[in-house]
Amino acid sequence: MKATSITNHEKIFFETGKDSDGKEFVLTDMTVPIKGANQVMPYVYCRPKNGDTSFYYQEENIKTQIVLHYTAGYLKGDVAALSKPTREVSTPFIIARNGKILNLWSSAYWSYHLGSGAIGGNTNGGKRTIAIEMSNIGFLKKINNQLVTVYSDTDVYCDISEKQFYTKLDSPYRGELYYATFTKKQYNSLLLLLSYLTAEYNIPKTFLPEDKRYGVVKENELVNFKGIVSHVNYRSFGKWDIGPAFDWKKIIEGLK
Repeated sequence: MKATSITNHEKIFFETGKDSDGKEFVLTDMTVPIKGANQVMPYVYCRPKNGDTSFYYQEENIKTQIVLHYTAGYLKGDVAALSKPTREVSTPFIIARNGKILNLWSSAYWSYHLGSGAIGGNTNGGKRTIAIEMSNIGFLKKINNQLVTVYSDTDVYCDISEKQFYTKLDSPYRGELYYATFTKKQYNSLLLLLSYLTAEYNIPKTFLPEDKRYGVVKENELVNFKGIVSHVNYRSFGKWDIGPAFDWKKIIEGLK
């Protein structure tokens, strides 16, 4: 899908409540106050119309960490992938490119999101963390003067001249040089969501140092770290979310 088509793609989801699998959702605009701040966080309460809750576990656990992901997709497909019945692979939050925060289930509950072979264990990791997915296609491949997605060499995302849609790194990260950009509205919403979650669950607004931020971290250190990390800290290969193409400085400075 072209980057210029994403706005309409998301508009259709919010108008119809249907994901790419045809599942229907009830979408309700809501707000919640942020503890200790004179702010509220707007979000979209997003629940399957048929009442399905089989894609997460309704078990409350102590939360010590927030894990950032990107979806490697587009919103309708993101919602579909993270709400597969009985699959139990999901996240409570998806931040759309238009900045809207979708809440699929209570952040006090848990589901699998780190993957098989994750450092410290997929189950234990899922229970003690809160996952946030940023709707973003991820890395891109350059073919002639176009950038295409991982899904097909003919799936054009943008032209190389459309620099607002991608970031080119100075050197490849996990073998990839070009990454789709996150939107300003996504960054703003992520800051609100992180402010809400850190206050609600008493999670420190701390980050891994830069020399450890983009790679795997030793198990004992990672499991005991309290704060905000990303998926790549748990997986040595097969994942690129979220590396140096993300504006970490904006988030770190914004939370101070």
